[in-house]
Amino acid sequence: MVALWGALRAAGSRLRMGNSPSTSMGLSNAATENKIQETISDNCVVIFSKTTCGYCKMAKKLFQDMNVNYTAIELDMYENGSQFQDILHQMTGGRTVPRVFINGAFIGGATDTQRLHQEGKLLPLVHQCQMRRAKHSDLPCSLP
Repeated sequence: MVALWGALRAAGSRLRMGNSPSTSMGLSNAATENKIQETISDNCVVIFSKTTCGYCKMAKKLFQDMNVNYTAIELDMYENGSQFQDILHQMTGGRTVPRVFINGAFIGGATDTQRLHQEGKLLPLVHQCQMRRAKHSDLPCSLP
């Protein structure tokens, strides 16, 4: 997965901070959506995040504290991060970050994720993914 996002980063002329649309990458919205869908499908836990976002840090810390591996896509580290955020808005109905996906399904933002954890529902969602991936051993798993 790092290679996928690394390739996206390499496709741009330079890595910049900020969320300005990329003119150098030229990814279509369909290609962007495909990359997002592929990332979500290939990982048990995906957090679309920004490095400066307090709520994003809260969501990532929650998974760290549970010792659950996750894939974080830091949108402010990509020239076309705004385009990714636009597609995530179309997919989820919200443009804010974090956008948290577990087992291929959007579960919400940081407070939604925290609520699921407090209700005892978050770890079972991750375990469902672990069990599904154990049946298909060629798929990566987000649990250690």
